[in-house]
Amino acid sequence: MIRILLASLLATVPAQVLAQAPAPTESAPYPKGQLTDAVQPQDYRLDLTLDPAREGFSGKVEIDALLKRPSATIHLHGRDLTMRSATARVGNRTIPGTWKQLDDTGVAALTFAETLPAGPVILTFDYDAKFQEGPAGLFRVNVGGVWHLWSQFQSIDARAAFPGFDQPSFKTSFTVTLRTPPGLKAVSNAPETGSKQENGLEVHRFARTLPLPTYLVAMMVGPFETLAGEVAPTPQRAKPLPLRVVSTKQNAEKLDFALQGSKEIVALLEDYFADGFPYPKLDQITSPIMPGAMENAGADLYGDPILIMDRDAPTPQKRQFGMVVAHELAHQWFGDLVTPTWWDDIWLNESFANWMGYRIGEAWRPDLNIGAGALAEGFAAMDTDALVAGRPIHQPIATNGEIDSAFDSITYGKGGHVVAMIAAFMGDAKFRDGVRRYMAAHRYGNATSTDFFKAMAEAAHDPRIIPAMQSFVDQQGVPLLTFSRTSEGGYSVRQSRYAALGSTPPATRWGVPLCVRRGEARSCSLLTEENNAVSLPTGNGPLVPNAGGTGYYRFELPAVDWDALIAGAEGLSGGEAQALADSLQASVLAGRGNATRLATLAERLVHHPDTYASDTATDALGDLAAMGLIDDRGRRGLRRLVERLYRPLLTQYGFDPRAGAYAAEAPERAQRRVQIVARLAGAGRDKALRSRIAAATRAFLAGDDKALDRAWYGIGFEMNVAQGKISAAKVLIDKALASEDPAFRPVALAAAANSGSKDVANWLLNGLSDRRLRASEKHDMLRGVLLTGQTREIGYTYLRAHLDALTSGSNGIFFASKLPQFLARFCSAERADEFARDLRPRFAGKPGALELERTIERVRNCGLLRDKRETAISSEFARFR
Repeated sequence: MIRILLASLLATVPAQVLAQAPAPTESAPYPKGQLTDAVQPQDYRLDLTLDPAREGFSGKVEIDALLKRPSATIHLHGRDLTMRSATARVGNRTIPGTWKQLDDTGVAALTFAETLPAGPVILTFDYDAKFQEGPAGLFRVNVGGVWHLWSQFQSIDARAAFPGFDQPSFKTSFTVTLRTPPGLKAVSNAPETGSKQENGLEVHRFARTLPLPTYLVAMMVGPFETLAGEVAPTPQRAKPLPLRVVSTKQNAEKLDFALQGSKEIVALLEDYFADGFPYPKLDQITSPIMPGAMENAGADLYGDPILIMDRDAPTPQKRQFGMVVAHELAHQWFGDLVTPTWWDDIWLNESFANWMGYRIGEAWRPDLNIGAGALAEGFAAMDTDALVAGRPIHQPIATNGEIDSAFDSITYGKGGHVVAMIAAFMGDAKFRDGVRRYMAAHRYGNATSTDFFKAMAEAAHDPRIIPAMQSFVDQQGVPLLTFSRTSEGGYSVRQSRYAALGSTPPATRWGVPLCVRRGEARSCSLLTEENNAVSLPTGNGPLVPNAGGTGYYRFELPAVDWDALIAGAEGLSGGEAQALADSLQASVLAGRGNATRLATLAERLVHHPDTYASDTATDALGDLAAMGLIDDRGRRGLRRLVERLYRPLLTQYGFDPRAGAYAAEAPERAQRRVQIVARLAGAGRDKALRSRIAAATRAFLAGDDKALDRAWYGIGFEMNVAQGKISAAKVLIDKALASEDPAFRPVALAAAANSGSKDVANWLLNGLSDRRLRASEKHDMLRGVLLTGQTREIGYTYLRAHLDALTSGSNGIFFASKLPQFLARFCSAERADEFARDLRPRFAGKPGALELERTIERVRNCGLLRDKRETAISSEFARFR
């Protein structure tokens, strides 16, 4: 427990005195977003008793603070805490306070019967609270019959674990003590300085941390397995860095891949930042229900599948490891060492780290082609950014309810792509110098977007960089660059805001870093006007309007230029091919382009060596089909096209589903085979292939571990359920829930949810009360049912009936704000009106409000496009051969 300093000097406070202190009324004004600087926390001492086997925990907390002016009320944070006592110590006097939570976001008031003087004060709290089921606050999970505990505090969930000033501007030191049942390991941000037995508990004490905001504090307790090593000294760091991988016992044999990879990535990041790792140790920790990862200083947390693997893991899993680990470790500098002042600048953390994740991941393992995924994520984000309902990357955040909306594809996908665009325009060396300048100026402190822009402009020696960056960061939307031929044989370019058919966004203008290419010749210019004359490089070949694919924009071309670019698509870089497919699909969705050109592009790209590029056009056609924009004749045409394009490739690559059959292959070749099989068995509906995969899967589920490689788990389980229906689904679910294998359990559950069988969907949703299912797994299964066309209505009926339960409580950044996305594949104006009428009032003021507006617009746009163009698009598909 927290020891009260100078306890002999403190007066005893009778309970009736505590109860008499006045409480604020509901109508009294209070900060619903950013706290003022009236109270400045200086230091925390946290003493928590954590037994994962129990439903709740207790805490004793001391906060050294500085009151800037006299006050009888202190506003701070604490959510769903049962407060036993709360006091303020000023000098030798202890003054009782009354704790009151003011709203469901966890704003609280600590009110005293007398006015506290300005100056130092020690706030003390004694409280109880509940553990969470999902990854928010302190959450627990039963793994293999044993309870484990983790923390996930971003964005505003530290307040569910301890009272405090839960916003990023308040960076202080934390001294953490965790009291646990004997035999359990405890992990926090700083090194453990020792442990001893007290009153039947093991007391783990940790060194005082370097300055941190509350959201980066970490607390993990359980019978963990650890694999320890160290990162050798580098030119930036003279001493070895202690490094551990920490996971549950079931994963003990698969920790070395993460250990060795983390060592290499740390060294690459130190070289980029020209700065040694900023904390005294690094723990890489996993949890089975963490849907992503979290950059707790010195104690990163990941979902099991991100770290738990061996050298024979499938290419996508290794790619995910490289990108995500590089992303989270980049945060140790960019986000932890230098932290945003408020949540409106969280984009800077996440956008930069997303870019760094792909960049450093590529440097770590070039053979995995990790870097190309950055552009894929950026182009995918354009679909969201093109909506009228939305937000800019740099979003003003006035209330706590708006914070979680910042953790979306705009921050990660668009933000990362914009960072890549600016870095490419500035040049890598100048951009890196700007980053180093920014980091050095704000070390262990806070900074804003303005500080970052200033550092970039100084490094670039180009004042145009600031307005260009701000035009993308501070404005919503995707630039559309329309190229027109001039009488002199050149081109003019008009910029406007891209819009889907029937949508009318406001006029917007950017400072667009345009880079074009012809042959080997490339030229770049900054477009700031609505209409611009473009100087093109002299070279051979078609005009490539987005050289390298790094530009965050879409383009429209004259018909002759579309056709020339498509004809030469095999000679495009992977990024350029992605940009071409994205712009061509966007042209179709805007009512200008045609699906026939997409099919021609699919034929050209199917042999492209970059696996991120090779299926982009084919998948764009599949998206049109999934939206319901084609009829049965069109679907048959799509199957013919996929069969024609991919059947010869399967013959060329071969297919053996057995475990390890292709373990010696280069990663890109192995990944290409997976993609070929997925398209043929999926959109191509190849009966023989589907039967072969299903047979191998049945053998695997019957006990033949060698019958099915991990690369085929997803498609194999789906084929098995498609053939065996509900009986196969029940077998698969039972095996999944009996397993803790992170390569098997989540994939098997997802396959059942995505089955498309109405019987399976009804059975799954009726069984969501099964205690073997974790909270996050229940959410994921509902998502799968809703995003699958044949079961969508079943899922929606369930969602409507259980919406209050689904949106109640704190689900953190991973679910509550994302729930409306589950409805995004409906396609009709009538359904959009229904969502607006029935769901909008129920999401008002909640983190999912923005996503609901986006979903309503998506559904309406899809319905409008189907009404206007279904016949024409279906006719094009029907002609595919």
